[in-house]
Amino acid sequence: MKTAILPQVRVEPQLRADLESVLREGETLSDFLESTVRQAVDYRRMQAEFNARANAAWTRYQQAGGGVPAEEVVAQMRERLEAKRRELQGKHRPTAE
Repeated sequence: MKTAILPQVRVEPQLRADLESVLREGETLSDFLESTVRQAVDYRRMQAEFNARANAAWTRYQQAGGGVPAEEVVAQMRERLEAKRRELQGKHRPTAE
């Protein structure tokens, strides 16, 4: 596959100096820019996939017409936490000799 050239980007001299100051040994400005662009593309793809999954889940939720109120979920979590605390306190009580 033939390679392509990205457009030049004009930046302030200070930004260019900051960029050059963080380049790793042997790394070129082009290497850094290509790596950064790849990471940004990957991030945006993941973001788009996440949003698609979230929208699909929201649609399923709306169609099902159900769900559990947040207060109920929090209450259940508190009950589980308290049960675990009681369990752990029972295991760590000193034994009578």
